[in-house]
Amino acid sequence: MSKVEKNKPKRSTQGGLTLWHGMRTSDLLKLLAKRPNMHWSRWSRIGLLPPMAAYNSMMAAVENFRYSKTIEQTELKQPPVFILGYWRSGTTFLHNLVTADPQFTFPTMYQTLFPWHFLTTQKVATKLTGWMVPKSRPMDNVKVHWDVPQEDDLALCIMSQISPYTLLAFPEDMEGYQRSFDIQNLPESEQKLWKDSLMLLMKKITVQENKPIVIKSPSHTYRIQVLTEMFPEAKFIYLYRNPFDVFNSTVHLRKTMIDENTLGKTVFKDCEQGVIDTYNYALEAYDRDKHLIPKGNLHEVRYESLAENPLAEMEKLYANLGLSGFEQAREILIPQIAGLKEYKKNKFSPDPYWVNKVNVECREAFERFDYPMLSESGKRQEAAA
Repeated sequence: MSKVEKNKPKRSTQGGLTLWHGMRTSDLLKLLAKRPNMHWSRWSRIGLLPPMAAYNSMMAAVENFRYSKTIEQTELKQPPVFILGYWRSGTTFLHNLVTADPQFTFPTMYQTLFPWHFLTTQKVATKLTGWMVPKSRPMDNVKVHWDVPQEDDLALCIMSQISPYTLLAFPEDMEGYQRSFDIQNLPESEQKLWKDSLMLLMKKITVQENKPIVIKSPSHTYRIQVLTEMFPEAKFIYLYRNPFDVFNSTVHLRKTMIDENTLGKTVFKDCEQGVIDTYNYALEAYDRDKHLIPKGNLHEVRYESLAENPLAEMEKLYANLGLSGFEQAREILIPQIAGLKEYKKNKFSPDPYWVNKVNVECREAFERFDYPMLSESGKRQEAAA
């Protein structure tokens, strides 16, 4: 087997459903009015949009009738926990570890794909359609099912269309992709829509299970200002990883998710450079706004340390954030961590051009986090600092 074949990252399908199949009819019409990338070759995805939109609209109306008063009266009395960090920094890994503790709740995959009616449909729909869910994510070997922890930004994309995940329908619109990072700079009407969508989602999760909610979305790394205004007592965990590992994995993620969710021909416009630019901006935004987080409510984690010794790092996390119950969580985490030994990470063959670009353009991150740069052959150099 050649080195290229050996290092070929995992790639599979997510099945017939796309992100857009969670929309109501009004959401779908709003999306189509923006003229997303569409092509007849995606006829099965496009053809499923109208009936799914009609179903979502109908069930959303049922849910509104059943739960609107309850949701309106629900208060988020327990501060949420936000996991921050650029895509592929290990945020899913950490999300799964934290949410293994039963004192917390979280958005599930079903809830984020069907945010308008999960209180009404989740119990039955997940049982009937569980066999349709792929066993792992399309971009890696992380196991999935309807009840796994998932990013709330998928739901926010469906509910408000103010999300970086609109890139999956508009792969050439980099400006539209990035405008959702800075919520505070959007027109007031869009700010309100985004905040209302997030609050509605979190209230509905609380109706189902009244516990502190653990939220993981890399795009929230850019939104600390808004999140601290909405949730002044929230806890934050910031995860960082070797910049070149993040670059390789995020490029693979972005290409995979565009291909799996686009309604048109697959387009990867400036993918690699876009990852570098938004990675650097994520670090800039975090440094700019982290002072807004109250003392004692922020904990930083190095991914490599977490992967090497999860229990020790989790104990530090609980202690530094003032979270109770670690001894009980430890007993739950031990068997889960033991199973991680079988997990197979993606491997990538380094491209000398992009190795040099990442070394040069992400030098600040290499130095700040004390990671070695790569030689063009892919070998680690001496530490950047």
